[in-house]
Amino acid sequence: MAELTTLARPYAKAAFEYAIDAKQLPLWSEMLSFAAQVVTDKAMQELLTSPHLTKDNQQAAMIKVCADRLNDQTTNFIKLLAQNGRLVALPQIEVLFNFLRSEFEKTVDAKITSATELNDQQITQIKEKLGAKLGRQVETSVEVNADLLGGLIIQAEDLVIDGSVRGQLAKLSDALNV
Repeated sequence: MAELTTLARPYAKAAFEYAIDAKQLPLWSEMLSFAAQVVTDKAMQELLTSPHLTKDNQQAAMIKVCADRLNDQTTNFIKLLAQNGRLVALPQIEVLFNFLRSEFEKTVDAKITSATELNDQQITQIKEKLGAKLGRQVETSVEVNADLLGGLIIQAEDLVIDGSVRGQLAKLSDALNV
């Protein structure tokens, strides 16, 4: 995985810099997301790793599948990846691109897992407090998981805040078993 990240980094950076210059960050995010989804398809994975197909064949297949969802610049980007044998790195390129985008836009995606349904006011309070802590604007996705027993877990990049009853019980159990 680290090797794939190393391979993907210069492509993600180049795509990001182009998207900024062209003022097309959201568009590039969308197109890279679609291309990454295509690459992760099982049939496409078999095609891209087949020793019987040339890079040109792989490129043609990828372009044919993605053609209606890409503009000329992203089509050229896909061609470049194909010619360099890097199409399989597209999912990692997308991840790195979106990380660079969130750093640039000073945003962070946070996943809130709650034991019960949260109302809009509670979500807004969480977003405001997390935004103040991280110094960024927070975009949230919320899911309910009754297994938490109570409370919630917040995940934002590498930050995890476990305020769930299950998490507190686990901490207590660890402390008692020492």
